[in-house]
Amino acid sequence: MKILLPVDGTELSLHETRFALQLLREGLKASFVLANVQEPATFYEIVTAQSPELIEGAAMEAGEDLMAPAARLLDEAGVPYEAAVVSGDPAQAMLELIEIHRCDMVVMGSRALGPIRRLLEGGSVSQRVVQGSSVPVLLVTPPAAD
Repeated sequence: MKILLPVDGTELSLHETRFALQLLREGLKASFVLANVQEPATFYEIVTAQSPELIEGAAMEAGEDLMAPAARLLDEAGVPYEAAVVSGDPAQAMLELIEIHRCDMVVMGSRALGPIRRLLEGGSVSQRVVQGSSVPVLLVTPPAAD
């Protein structure tokens, strides 16, 4: 089984990674596609950049930095994974990664957005992935505050 594990460098994404590793400790046999989605460059950035390659390189480097803590957890556990940093709309990019990497499942976090914010943002990323995914999506809720 191949699992898409989108991460963004937050504590919640580390919580998701730990949860996914727990699934393996419980007997699931899987590898991962560790993914980070970067915002596309703004029109201003494109127009003022010395080189489009610089913008793309900075986005890839930022994505790799944000994936590093989760990658460290997977490395320490000896779990195989592929890494992917892409640019674009987060939900759409994840749906494309599912197809490109032939993932069987997605494990991702779910933040509780309020109704106004959800309306303004067009729905949460996790909600849009659940609705558009061709594979099961397991939503990991944030850990309870102590």
